Amino acid sequence: MLLREVRPWGGPAADVLLRDGVIAEIRPHAAGAGGQRSQVDTVDGAGRLLVPALVDAHVHLDSNRLGLPFREHTAGTADAPATLAQLIGNDRAHWREDPPVAERAATAIGLALARGCTRFRSYAQVDTDCRLERLEGVLAAAQQFAGRAEVTVIAFPQAGVITDPGVADLLAAALQAGAGIIGGIDPCGLDRDPAGQLDVVFSLAQRHQVPVDIHLHERGTLGAFSMELIAERTKSLGMAGQVTISHAFALGASNDDATVGRLVELLTDNDIAVATVAPAGTGTLPLRRLTDAGVRVGLGQDGMRDYWSPYGDADLLDRTWQLAFTQNYRADALIDYALAVASIGGRSVLDPQAPRLGGVHDRPGLAVGDPAELLVIDGDSVTAAVMDRSGDRTVLHRGRVVADGLALVGRRYRTGH
Repeated sequence: MLLREVRPWGGPAADVLLRDGVIAEIRPHAAGAGGQRSQVDTVDGAGRLLVPALVDAHVHLDSNRLGLPFREHTAGTADAPATLAQLIGNDRAHWREDPPVAERAATAIGLALARGCTRFRSYAQVDTDCRLERLEGVLAAAQQFAGRAEVTVIAFPQAGVITDPGVADLLAAALQAGAGIIGGIDPCGLDRDPAGQLDVVFSLAQRHQVPVDIHLHERGTLGAFSMELIAERTKSLGMAGQVTISHAFALGASNDDATVGRLVELLTDNDIAVATVAPAGTGTLPLRRLTDAGVRVGLGQDGMRDYWSPYGDADLLDRTWQLAFTQNYRADALIDYALAVASIGGRSVLDPQAPRLGGVHDRPGLAVGDPAELLVIDGDSVTAAVMDRSGDRTVLHRGRVVADGLALVGRRYRTGH
């Protein structure tokens, strides 16, 4: 396939040849030369931008309510915001009121894919209430999109590991059923037994040879303590490159600069990745400090219009805008960097062998030999594309068009020679 007259990362117009799922050739665009490759399927870039496809490194496909009527938020009030435990309980009390998980997860994947996201790292709640039902729903939705998107599923004990007796056996069953990652959550704040939770999580990871992903909402010294324990386990078990800490709020303003520096060093030394959902306030991550240190960082949409919050619309480009906004980025190079985190950064979280971001001006992902996971989008510049979020998008997975104009496509797509 030939992408004709596209502008990689907003640079000069080029013609990009894709072969066997990778970028095979990049050459300056020559007007009127399209007929030379009449036997090659051609996408008319029409001067649009070419950037790496987006990667959702942290999403809860099993809880989204996209496409359903809005409902009143029933966890907490305007004067008394819900605690984490109340949010978890609210979800457990209501999730069965909605259509089946497989149906809702497929809706979310389809919407996100049409908007430029071709890879997902999704949680699926596993507890003694839902057992494996939510996991099976996400796995079914992932299978529905096989060949058009890649979905890695995390067995996620959202209600706790120690506080929900029996969940350890369910997590083991989830890994046997097809989950590719074992999850954990707030070892101190929720389970109040960090050694107990980490024993279960890392033991399952070792037994089933899968990576680990731990939600860490804990802030301040408590969050720092949990991060230290996770790093110790990672080092002692030789699991460098196989552990992700999601949210990692302890890296924000709840800890002093020296503590944050020490935690960043632990992440770097043990190749522990971080997934963020671009929160505001004290949970905002020191993004540049992390990638400058070599830490793999990806962006995710979290839950979308679910029982936790009304936010989220399946467009990771919107979340990229939020990342730039909450980081107070204004310079074009920084907006470009936010998009690099949402694409190349996320890919490195999924695959520790993939190229990872370095400094702000690092722009990997569009060289010969790179995966043909691509987004062609209208915009005067990358910054303009993030700000305007045009619907004029063409999405490619493994070198084939899977969506165009915010709609999924099969074999039919915009062509020109």
